[in-house]
Amino acid sequence: MSTETYPDDLRYNPEHDWARIEGGEAALGITWFAQDQLGELVHYEPPEEGASVKTGESYGEVESVKAVSDLIAPLSGEVIAVNQKVVDEPETVNDDPYGEGWLIRIRLTDPSEADSLLDVAAYRNVLAE
Repeated sequence: MSTETYPDDLRYNPEHDWARIEGGEAALGITWFAQDQLGELVHYEPPEEGASVKTGESYGEVESVKAVSDLIAPLSGEVIAVNQKVVDEPETVNDDPYGEGWLIRIRLTDPSEADSLLDVAAYRNVLAE
């Protein structure tokens, strides 16, 4: 089980999704808090490559022994990669939510949306509430 951590270089939404922005692209995933609340993941239902995701809307689901949870996109864009390792081994997210447990990569349609995401300090405030 991974240790509780929230990397400084990521941006977060209040629904416990993160974005690692690299130029005009971003990798998306769920936070340590989200995977901890869900427990061990047993299924990941990703979007198709080429699909569009929209900020604030569901782009897929993760399922654990406890619950099924929608993934809420922190940014809008076109899906350019799906992490096949997580499709095959969903528990990868529990072990490494910010590394090997990323979920999708997108090409950003509106990079300015990142300005409305939370930095790590703001996200920690959400967790403390």
